[in-house]
Amino acid sequence: MKRALLVLIASGWLATAQASAVGEGDAKAGESKAAACAACHGPAGNSFNPVWPKLAGQGAPYTVKQLMAFKSGARMNPVMAAQVTNLSEQDMLDIAAYYANQKSTVGAAVPELAKQGAELYRAGNPESGVPACTGCHGPAGEGVAASAYPRVGGQQPGYTEAQLRAYRDGSRKAPMMTIVTAKLTDDEIKALASYLAGLH
Repeated sequence: MKRALLVLIASGWLATAQASAVGEGDAKAGESKAAACAACHGPAGNSFNPVWPKLAGQGAPYTVKQLMAFKSGARMNPVMAAQVTNLSEQDMLDIAAYYANQKSTVGAAVPELAKQGAELYRAGNPESGVPACTGCHGPAGEGVAASAYPRVGGQQPGYTEAQLRAYRDGSRKAPMMTIVTAKLTDDEIKALASYLAGLH
C-alpha cells in the first residue's frame, strides 16, 4: 500500500511538472483549427456519440498532453493519429485553449447505477483498496488543470468506461490510473462511468 501511495505521489508531481512546461494557446486561433474536430467531438466540443469524448471544458494541459501522446504513438488510436499528424505544438496549444473555454453539457446517470457510482467516486472502496476519485478529479469532476488531471464530470459514459478498462488491462498507460483501476470490477466501472455522465 505504501509503495502504491509513493507511486501516486510521484506521478502527481511529474504530471504537475509536465503541465507547467506547456506553453500558452490562443483560444480564438484554436476555434478555426478545431473545425475538423467537430465531426467527432461535436459543436464546441460536446460530442453526441457516447464513445467519443467531450472536449468542452477540458483543462488545456491535459488536452495538449493527449494530443502529443497521439502524435508520438505513446497513446494508440488510428483515427486520432491521422488527425494530429500535421498539427504543430502551437496548433495543439491553440485547440486546447479553445476547448478549455467551452461549456460542457451534462448527461444523466442511470438511476440504478448512480448510488454505487457516487459512493465509489466520493469514498472509493476501502475493502478492495480503490481510492476515492475526488482526490485528483475534484468533487464535481472538474479536474485539476494545473496538474493535467482531466475533467471527468459530464463525460460520455461509453468513453469513460472504455478508458477505465484500457487503464486496467494496460492498453492505456498511466501509473496512477493503472493502480486505481487494477481493483475495479466491471460493475464498478460501469457504475462510475454512468455516475460521471451526470456529474457537474
